Amino acid sequence: MIFSVVIAALLSQAPAASKKVDIVSVTGCLREPTAGTWMLTAATDPTPSTANAPAAKDIPATPPSGKNQFRLIGVSEFNLPAHKGHTVIIKGLYIKATPVSRLNMTSVTMVAASCTDGSGK
Repeated sequence: MIFSVVIAALLSQAPAASKKVDIVSVTGCLREPTAGTWMLTAATDPTPSTANAPAAKDIPATPPSGKNQFRLIGVSEFNLPAHKGHTVIIKGLYIKATPVSRLNMTSVTMVAASCTDGSGK
């Protein structure tokens, strides 16, 4: 009897605020600073999106450049070495963190075969 009262009391409490993870789209330069660690540098601000790859009409003719950096996770499903040093659109779950936020990838789309971040790499 006491057990069921405790369960009922716990269930009636308001749930803790859940942290919503947004799906975003970010454009930037794909880098691999150390083996197996993928980063998006010179990246734009995250914009709300869907998990699907962008339609051809949504790929910019002139690659935008930004000042953000993101660590990419969930990368094993994607052939990132084929896009290393390219400007790409990454879509994924946006995980805000300090010092570097992360993107849990859902798609990668090439925008340009080089980066416009000025690094020359």
